[in-house]
Amino acid sequence: MAELAVATAGRRWVFEGREVTLPVVVRDAASAVATYLVPSAPPAAFSPARARGGRAAPGRALFSIAAIDYRDNDLGDYNEVSLALFVHRRGERAGVPYLGPALDFMRNRVATYIWKLPVDQRFTCAAGHGIWGFPKSVEQIAFETWRPAALPARRGRTARAHVLVSRGGGRTLPDAAMATYTYIDGVLHRTPFVTGATGVGIHLGGAELVLGDPSARRRARSLGLPKGALMSVWMEHSHGRFEAPAPC
Repeated sequence: MAELAVATAGRRWVFEGREVTLPVVVRDAASAVATYLVPSAPPAAFSPARARGGRAAPGRALFSIAAIDYRDNDLGDYNEVSLALFVHRRGERAGVPYLGPALDFMRNRVATYIWKLPVDQRFTCAAGHGIWGFPKSVEQIAFETWRPAALPARRGRTARAHVLVSRGGGRTLPDAAMATYTYIDGVLHRTPFVTGATGVGIHLGGAELVLGDPSARRRARSLGLPKGALMSVWMEHSHGRFEAPAPC
């Protein structure tokens, strides 16, 4: 049965009988992020027509896999995986060629275009798609803490895919204004949001991507994955605020 989404006055929506008011606030979440240098040609097929991948090196773009455990969120307690390309608007200055996107990424100033966004709850799937046009789907997603000695045995139990990132860190990321792009009814929209985090660990490399499902391996092959990550980030406590999307 199709999900019922009702737009109400102003910045309010109703999904499955529950009202959502913007901005949507994330009060606490933990997340692991692995970022890769991938060929810039295949990501062009994933990015919107009016945006393009930010080149971090000749012929290379930045692509991220983020696993987020939302503990306290206006849309509920749920898990999510984001597959995203870092982009900038066509015609917008990208800074120093190749170096500019990398510097913006390190300063938490890049925009994203989310290619896939599986979640493990129906309500957030309906709300994310209905308000912002996020490409959400409902999947099985689990977070686990593994000791290094247990990793070899665990790898054999992968059904589709898993990402391993070292947990822990003492850094703080101050609140930063960012944006993500989506299509709503065929029109490109920009959603502004603010995010920050504590308990942050940042590592060069430091991530392992294991693809256990043949279809996942085929989709990843066009991006040259799996391979070593450019960098990985763990955020023990992150927070954020998502505003309404606006047409570009």
